[in-house]
Amino acid sequence: MPIYEYQCSQCGEIFEAFQKITDMPLTQCKFCQGRVEQLISHTSFQLKGSGWYLTDYARKSQPAASASTSDSPKAAENAGTSPDKGNSTAPKSGKDST
Repeated sequence: MPIYEYQCSQCGEIFEAFQKITDMPLTQCKFCQGRVEQLISHTSFQLKGSGWYLTDYARKSQPAASASTSDSPKAAENAGTSPDKGNSTAPKSGKDST
């Protein structure tokens, strides 16, 4: 339920009222029965967590971008010289070709 702020034009008192959106605005001050005006105030509404900001939507395409970086020429050079995979440019010994 929204919280609305009102200010009395007679006594200057500012007060809050919990009202439904469909309720009519208040017209009388609860302190002096003077005429009140509804104020525009800041909200305490905050968006927290992921998926609320433009930058969060860009993260979904990041895995595809990181996959394309592994296809870079530098990554291809390092792939052939990896000690786990063996060096594909190393000369073969004569013993294997019998």
